[in-house]
Amino acid sequence: MKKTLFALALMAGIAAATSVHAADNGSLPSAEELDRLTMEANRNSFHDKGIIKVDDVLASINDPLMRACADAKIYDQPMDPETQRKFEQENMATIQWPEDGNYLGDWEAGEKLAQSGRGGTWRDKAEDPAGGNCYNCHKISPEELSFGTIGLSLYNYRKLRGVTDLDDPKSAEMIKYTWGKIYNAKAYNACSNMPRFGSHGILTQDQIRDLMALLLDPDSPVNK
Repeated sequence: MKKTLFALALMAGIAAATSVHAADNGSLPSAEELDRLTMEANRNSFHDKGIIKVDDVLASINDPLMRACADAKIYDQPMDPETQRKFEQENMATIQWPEDGNYLGDWEAGEKLAQSGRGGTWRDKAEDPAGGNCYNCHKISPEELSFGTIGLSLYNYRKLRGVTDLDDPKSAEMIKYTWGKIYNAKAYNACSNMPRFGSHGILTQDQIRDLMALLLDPDSPVNK
């Protein structure tokens, strides 16, 4: 309901701005002018509340990668491979690997994180920890009856990804990939639907370690 009201308000603001422009100039706006009018409608229609700032929302909308992915979807045309590689390289550079080389934390804490969808709303405080909300997109354990299907099933992650001995080079490579995917999935797939948990400061490194343990610890329900 809230999303519907947001969309209606935004569409009304854009329509009003476009009508004014057409009345003043006798023509419909260009794509660039429509972008400007849209941003103006956004800025004039909303206000800061709690930790949610209008400038941050507009910055997200104007993110070149997000705009490129939106255009690819709107026009049903895959992103140019060279452009995609450029975006992925830029996002790969944002990944911070564990300074102590320790990738795994506590899977029980990771399970709580996976179940939690809180954080990042105007009611939250900046210092409040956010959840991973993993079940919103993935199946993780067979005990969970409600889960999303936007992302692949993560059940039996350790086995299916061939992780055996943590010191094995192939296993180590998959462990590093898993960390990078959680930290910034767009480093591997520019238009991934997965949030940039690490690079956008949604989760801390310790929280990511706990999610890593949920996926890779043999005692985790994911691997039972």
